[in-house]
Amino acid sequence: MFSHVMLGSNNIEESKLFYDAVLATLGHSEGVLDATGRCFYMTDAGVFALTLPINGEAASYGNGMTIGFKAGNSQAVEAFHAAGIANGGSACEQPPGLRETGTRKLYLGYLRDPSGNKICATHFVA
Repeated sequence: MFSHVMLGSNNIEESKLFYDAVLATLGHSEGVLDATGRCFYMTDAGVFALTLPINGEAASYGNGMTIGFKAGNSQAVEAFHAAGIANGGSACEQPPGLRETGTRKLYLGYLRDPSGNKICATHFVA
């Protein structure tokens, strides 16, 4: 459904260090900076990117917005969360763990990145 997701950041270097660490726990390669200073994480399923806002104003996070990254198992969710805390992120929501929504079971770990964006690692439990 999505070709890419791009987040604004006021400090690309700080955000790159954070996302390099958390995305590595999910098996993704380090981000690549382009000539304009944007950072891209390329996958077969799509692209995740970081940019300074092109309008020159400060980046801000979206209230009510969350970006979820697929994790292969609950251990990857835990590693994602730990790497985020160790690299400038902050905990939000409940601690990582199992959540049940009707017939679905999800193992989730929520964080705020250094810019305040809310992200989550999600393992869909069978």
